[in-house]
Amino acid sequence: MRIFRLAKIARVGLRFGLDRLILEHDPDGRLALPLRLLDALCFWRTITAPRGQRLREALEALGPIFVKFGQVLSTRRDLLPADLADELAQLQDNVPPFPSDQAIAEIEQSFGRPLAEIYDRFEHTPIASASVAQVHFATLPAAHGGHDVAVKVLRPGIAPIIAHDLALLDTFAGLLERFWSDGRRLKPREVVAEFAKHLHDELDLMCEAANCSQLRRNFVGSKLLLIPEVHWDFCSHTVMTMERMQGIPISRIDRLREAGVDLQALSRAGVEIFFTQVFRDGIFHADMHPGNILVSTDPASFGSYIALDFGIVGTLTETDKNYMAINFLAFFRRDYKRVAESHIESGWAPRETRVDELEAAVRTVCEPIFDRPLKEISFGKVLLRLFQTSRRFNVEIQPQLVLLQKTLLNIEGLGRQLDPDLDLWQTAKPFLERWMSEKVGPRGLLKQLKREGPQWATLLPQLPRLAHQALTLVTQQDSAAAELSRLREEAATSRRHARLALALAAAALLLAATRFF
Repeated sequence: MRIFRLAKIARVGLRFGLDRLILEHDPDGRLALPLRLLDALCFWRTITAPRGQRLREALEALGPIFVKFGQVLSTRRDLLPADLADELAQLQDNVPPFPSDQAIAEIEQSFGRPLAEIYDRFEHTPIASASVAQVHFATLPAAHGGHDVAVKVLRPGIAPIIAHDLALLDTFAGLLERFWSDGRRLKPREVVAEFAKHLHDELDLMCEAANCSQLRRNFVGSKLLLIPEVHWDFCSHTVMTMERMQGIPISRIDRLREAGVDLQALSRAGVEIFFTQVFRDGIFHADMHPGNILVSTDPASFGSYIALDFGIVGTLTETDKNYMAINFLAFFRRDYKRVAESHIESGWAPRETRVDELEAAVRTVCEPIFDRPLKEISFGKVLLRLFQTSRRFNVEIQPQLVLLQKTLLNIEGLGRQLDPDLDLWQTAKPFLERWMSEKVGPRGLLKQLKREGPQWATLLPQLPRLAHQALTLVTQQDSAAAELSRLREEAATSRRHARLALALAAAALLLAATRFF
């Protein structure tokens, strides 16, 4: 089976000239000669489209899993040329729905009873379909509130298909890493592993339901963002039931205007939501493309964002958040020296890096973008130039920030649609300054004391015993060190005595030989 799939990949690759793409990037590598021979043998093909378009169309021809891989790959602008990343970002996960009978069978198998006993009403025609799952509208029984819900059902038989395609991707990445001169730097197997991790999370709808529930709890009572409620009694690893949300897709600017939504306020709210998730909560919706965002028109929540699809969620540690906040504020204040210092202090840049050189490089990239409206700035290009600068100084791109970079690019796209004149810097700066004040100022200190207080109360009575144990351990270590030193000295003395004995024996033998002759 795998050999036929590999043959299809090879056939599609040749049809779209992906061999030429590799050859263009690495004309003198180990693959150059066989690729040139292969190109000569394929005299029948005519290739005129740009390389980015050819790569996108090849992934679309290979199927939904390769499309999703291209989507993830488009976020790694540290690894791709700009034209390839821009083209891959256009990939759309448009997949025909699977038969509703299969969806019903999956639901009935998950809950062990007929569909009529699970939902009062179930719409057989799906409202949305993607490579991993599709969504149907339904109504819960009156005993469970009779709520209108959206039911997400995992595509039957998708797990072995994904495992098979992932194995092929890993094999292909391994070949690139071994035979392509640029393979080690681009780390293709690492990229495939990153993709596999996110894809496996999407295959477990209980994981997605937990993500949804956590984000909803973080924004409970918020007027900025609405998250659907999860109905846990109707969830399994292959079925997820959540509150049905109604609103206008954020990409429908004309309908938003007709409804009277303030687009400028909406764009500013999107920036605040992003920074709130990242810096306050450390967990953020990492798939914020327009297809997953609605705008509420309900009078009680008019103009609020509605988030959907929680299969991909990013997380940041306190260290990550502090680092990001320091760098964002330094950028906003144009303190490029602080940006350079923080890279070196965090270990992302080598210790021997000269601060002034890294500072000058960052200034060259960032200074031109300030005091300009968003419509004149491409954050994709800015990120690309920053990555290129980072590579020159051997700065390591942190894996945990890849989703953050992707989400920031999504925010850019939404901002361009809603308000091309949005000043991202001025919108975000007050929020970050307030967050830093709460984090490192007096209020931050008080919060930290309250958080650590119970642990200190438990630890204080134990301090005398812990101090005695530490002193005993130091004494034992000193005794062991002294004994080790004594043994080493005895060994050295023994070696000296042995060398002296050998010398005396050699002298005696020499003297005896002299007398004999």
